[in-house]
Amino acid sequence: MTTDPAPGPKAVPQGLRQLVRTSELGIVALAGIVGVLAGLVVVAMNATLQALHELVFRIPADAHLSITHGIAPALLVLGPVLGGLAFGLAAWRVLRTLANPPVDPIEANALHGGRMSLRDSLTVAAQTLFSSGVGASVGLEAGYTQAAAGLASWIGQKFHVRRADLRLLVGCGAGAAIGAAFNAPLMGAFYGFELVLGTYAIPAFVPMMTATFTAALTQQALAPRTLPDLPALHAPGLVDLPAVLLLGVVCALVGIAVMRGATLVEAGFRRSGLPPFLRPAIGGLIVGGMALWNPAVLSAGHGAVYHYLTADGTLALAALLLVAKVTASSVSIGLGFRGGLFFASLLMGVMAGRVYAAGLELMLPGLVPAPFFYALIGMSALAVAVVGGPMTMTLLALEMTGDLELTLAVLAAAGTASLVTRRLFGFSFATWRFHLRGENIRGAHDIGWLREITVDTLMRHEVPLLDIGTPIAEARRLYPPGSSTYLVATEGGFYAGMVPPAALHDDAAPATLRQLLRFTRTSLSPTATIREALDLFEKAEADALAVTTPDRRVVGLLSEAHAIRRYSDEMGRRLSELTGERLD
Repeated sequence: MTTDPAPGPKAVPQGLRQLVRTSELGIVALAGIVGVLAGLVVVAMNATLQALHELVFRIPADAHLSITHGIAPALLVLGPVLGGLAFGLAAWRVLRTLANPPVDPIEANALHGGRMSLRDSLTVAAQTLFSSGVGASVGLEAGYTQAAAGLASWIGQKFHVRRADLRLLVGCGAGAAIGAAFNAPLMGAFYGFELVLGTYAIPAFVPMMTATFTAALTQQALAPRTLPDLPALHAPGLVDLPAVLLLGVVCALVGIAVMRGATLVEAGFRRSGLPPFLRPAIGGLIVGGMALWNPAVLSAGHGAVYHYLTADGTLALAALLLVAKVTASSVSIGLGFRGGLFFASLLMGVMAGRVYAAGLELMLPGLVPAPFFYALIGMSALAVAVVGGPMTMTLLALEMTGDLELTLAVLAAAGTASLVTRRLFGFSFATWRFHLRGENIRGAHDIGWLREITVDTLMRHEVPLLDIGTPIAEARRLYPPGSSTYLVATEGGFYAGMVPPAALHDDAAPATLRQLLRFTRTSLSPTATIREALDLFEKAEADALAVTTPDRRVVGLLSEAHAIRRYSDEMGRRLSELTGERLD
């Protein structure tokens, strides 16, 4: 079996740990605590971000940087440039002290059973906060989710919760942070389900909803926000459906371009030989230069999302803003600033929807719904293309507007964008970054256990050995019929091959063992995973294989039947997590 999280040095009292491990109510209580902490994280990071914007760009108190005009040109350029230089130097020093790169919530749940480093998580949150604070065109959601999920993982490890429960708490932390950031607990819950857990499971419903609602309530209690009213719209009809679906396709293509663009920028500057600590300053110069034209390219653009949803504008302005925001975000991510594309993709989607609406109006004057209709749909669809989670973005639209019929149109476009992105690209932004690192992760589904079960934990150490020079008669005496299922032959102490025991007692057996050897060049490595072992069994058509070190010394024996049995046991454990059955 895979192991539960290792006990920490300063765990909570055993009685309290047992209460949590044996009761679903205990996990719900922890989820509530995680939700409160996530709400506090969002409040603290929002206040710090606003203070940074007021300090660096001298904007009025409570003003949104992305829609504040009249900022001194020198501040628009020097803020991102000097901030980028400071960030590059600090990040360079921090990375030198880290043994491994920080693990984000998706990677933690996919590969590490929910285990995250609290120190690394807070470091990433601080880097994201500073990047957005000096104007880099990145989203703050990476900081929210990293800090909240890191706290959730830390709490879970202190309570020694099961692997499945630790993964659930990490999902609760990330979902709660997003729910608090948007004051949209339903959207936050499905963010946790779709993007951080990788699945929807009934046993996870109550803890997840508890976390997201307590986070939203905490945020509203400490820092209530009044969002602008959105215009009412007529109910979309079937006649609007083709245009809505086409918008989903357009947003998928834009989203793919954004993800590809960030990668191309990063690869290009890596080949340039420019020192890594200088790259964020170059990115800041590019973003600051574009901000001289319009500040909407700065930071995540949260204020600009609501502004441009309802503001009037021309096709040219919408198109230029879309190109500028895509460029600014690609440059910011590609040149080393820390952050996500979720928040930035919302503004890109708004502008993509407006460009699309203006284009339709040119072709079908007077027959196109209000631009707000397509702007809202574009916002959700493009975010789905970049981040994933069609239900997450559909529920955001529902909680923003309260309009169920409009939400159904959003769902159609979001589903289309998700399908097209998966067919043409195959990744979200997070999983695309994993792919570039060589990790085969397509989501947060728990595949870490496949890597944790290795051949050295499965193999039999007592191996029936025969030297290749042993006469057949002696081999028959040592291993009579039925005494052993598998035999391993060695030569000079090194692996020579497998010998079928039944062949020893065949009337037509040769004079030496050498003619009986099988799989002479095929053996298992102790570090191979169970998946790799099963693949080798199938390729070699073997019932059992020897386990050897790199220098070909025999250290064990593994049968295919035992490996399959262990694999089936672990699959049963994964299924029990979905059904809510608790197995100790």
